Amino acid sequence: MVDPRSLLRLRPEGLWCPEGDFYIDPVRPVERALITHGHSDHARSGHGAVLATRETLDIMAIRYGENFAGTTEEAPLGKTQAIGGVRVTFHPAGHVLGSAQIAIEKNGARVVASGDYKRERDPTCLPFEVIPCDVFITEATFGLPVFNHPAASTEIHRLLDSMRQFPERTHIVGAYALGKAQRVIALAREAGYTDTIYLHGALIRLCDYYTEQGIDLGPLEPATSNSAPPAGALVIAPPSAVDDRWSRRFADPLASFASGWMRIRQRAKQRGVELPLIISDHADWDDLLLTIRETGAEEVWVTHGREEALVRWCEINGITAKPLHLAGYEDEAE
Repeated sequence: MVDPRSLLRLRPEGLWCPEGDFYIDPVRPVERALITHGHSDHARSGHGAVLATRETLDIMAIRYGENFAGTTEEAPLGKTQAIGGVRVTFHPAGHVLGSAQIAIEKNGARVVASGDYKRERDPTCLPFEVIPCDVFITEATFGLPVFNHPAASTEIHRLLDSMRQFPERTHIVGAYALGKAQRVIALAREAGYTDTIYLHGALIRLCDYYTEQGIDLGPLEPATSNSAPPAGALVIAPPSAVDDRWSRRFADPLASFASGWMRIRQRAKQRGVELPLIISDHADWDDLLLTIRETGAEEVWVTHGREEALVRWCEINGITAKPLHLAGYEDEAE
């Protein structure tokens, strides 16, 4: 059997598969890249060739333009293909629309690179799929025991309760453009909110794309200066716009922010957030541990986030682990 640790190596560009001569989510332009999802810290333009799910390719084209790579190829979920001397399969990651884990196999050895992932249900993307493997490469954005996220539906009910309590105030929710904004909208619809939701211009194209993919976001309108939303409306905007001059023209705006970081009260206070919503598109501490156990991996590599705590937990529990200290991955999705 091949040593699974030999299937991927760390280079300045990112994780490199020598047998297939490709990189996973490289941070610099490379000849061949396999991309887990469309967030800009994982999906960069300028590669010679890109292999990704259809949705990720579409999202990259929306964000970077049609010529974001020399060539592109769709990777259907669950379909195994040979690349050089290895077999590669994309599996759902549950992070955002089109997000995928990437499994690399040779002679019975399997490594799985998770990209970013979450285990909680999300009406806007396919759920995470556990893939048994020898080496599991996990993110650790919320890799500390303090991060134990409540159900997102509970947080949405807090938002709607606040809107009923303060009907004269415009609730402006800061949510990242890809994944979080659409999830907040879809969860509000599931909770029974049927009124028009107003969007900052930076969110419109990706929300349109989600709708084109059959994800019901209900009635949406631009939150333009020509037709300001009525008092009491729900507005979704990039986090940077919530405390910007853009938001001050709304009726008595109430600042909210949907993020796993809202578990830390000081962060909410620093941002002037009146209504922090703990809604994360990443696995919390308990789900990180659950996932590692369920994969059955004998070795875990931690790519970014709170690496040391998760590595220490693995060691205590008899699992070989190491931090990769990959540079270039931020928290765009949070």
